[in-house]
Amino acid sequence: MSVLNVVLYPDDPLTRKAAPFTEIGPELVQLAEDMLETMHAYDGVGLAGPQIGIARRIFVMQPPDGEAICLVNPEIVTMEGRVEGEEGCLSMPRVYSDRVPRATYIEVKALDPTGAPIHFEAHDFAARIIQHEYDHLEGILFPDRLDIISREAVLQEWDDVRAALDATSEHTG
Repeated sequence: MSVLNVVLYPDDPLTRKAAPFTEIGPELVQLAEDMLETMHAYDGVGLAGPQIGIARRIFVMQPPDGEAICLVNPEIVTMEGRVEGEEGCLSMPRVYSDRVPRATYIEVKALDPTGAPIHFEAHDFAARIIQHEYDHLEGILFPDRLDIISREAVLQEWDDVRAALDATSEHTG
C-alpha cells in the first residue's frame, strides 16, 4: 500500500464530473487500499478518486465510529431531511464551514471494489460523508453548497491558505 498525493482545489480533475468504472479487477482493490491509507494519513473521513487525480467514480470513507468502506460507481437513490453542519475537505486543507446543507438520511447503491453490489442506508454524519464524497464525483466541492456570502468568504480564506501552502512548498522543495 502507499500514500497518494492529494490534489488541491481548483486543480484538475476536482471540478469536473468523474467517469464510471466499466471494468472491475484486482487493481481496483489495490486502489481502494491505497485510498484508505491516504485518507488515514491525512486524518480524513473520506476520499474520492478526483482528490488523488483519478477522474473515476470511486470513494472511500470511514466515520469515526464505523468501518471503512469503498464505493465504486455509487448512486444516491433517496435523500430525506436537511441540516446544516460543518465540513472541511482534504483538497482544501485548513478551511471549514459550519453552514453546509446536507440530507440527514440517504439510500445508496454501489459496487464494492470486487464488483459485488452494495445497497444500504446512512444517517447523520455517515450520510454527510457520503454526500460530500459523492459531490467530488460530480465536480462539486463543499463551498459550492454554500450561500453566496459564505462561499465567497470560504474561497477567500482558501486563496490565503493556498498561497501560504504554495509559498512553503516552493521554499522547501
